[in-house]
Amino acid sequence: MITIIAGTNRPASRARRIANIYAALLEEMGADYQILDLADLPGDFTISALYDNTGKHEAFNKLVRQAESADKLVFIVPEYNCSIPGVLKSFIDGLPYPGGIRGKKAALVGLSAGTQGGLLALSHLTDILMYLGTLVLPSRVRLPSLDQYLLSNGELDNSLYLQLLKDQAEQLVAS
Repeated sequence: MITIIAGTNRPASRARRIANIYAALLEEMGADYQILDLADLPGDFTISALYDNTGKHEAFNKLVRQAESADKLVFIVPEYNCSIPGVLKSFIDGLPYPGGIRGKKAALVGLSAGTQGGLLALSHLTDILMYLGTLVLPSRVRLPSLDQYLLSNGELDNSLYLQLLKDQAEQLVAS
């Protein structure tokens, strides 16, 4: 099972739309997948589900189980202030340690409205995942200037971006 993580809690995010595109690619390849959308996080999870409250918040635990049940992960990561969204870091911090996502393979996709395509965000996330023992695929896809190509109907109007996503998905499925 591959779990695609839409890495922000922003409603109707670009990350979720790219997660849907990635899911369609995996479906074409016959791969089992699920989408974990951080928009489904409880609003108070940093208070009600972490630290002394670990394991006590069923809505948060459901998302943790989605991440833990995956053999492989895909992180769709928008760049926020030259890094990953704080909610993604908080979610990762709430995963069981050690364990959680240790030993799993991960593919990373960076999104940005600017020209870097989430380069710094992917670098920061790679450091975090490697510390946790998650194996990051070397082919990190960056989608710069995404707003120019992501249509309101959720389609991606850029053949190079689609090919990069497809190539990465094929590598992930084959690994």
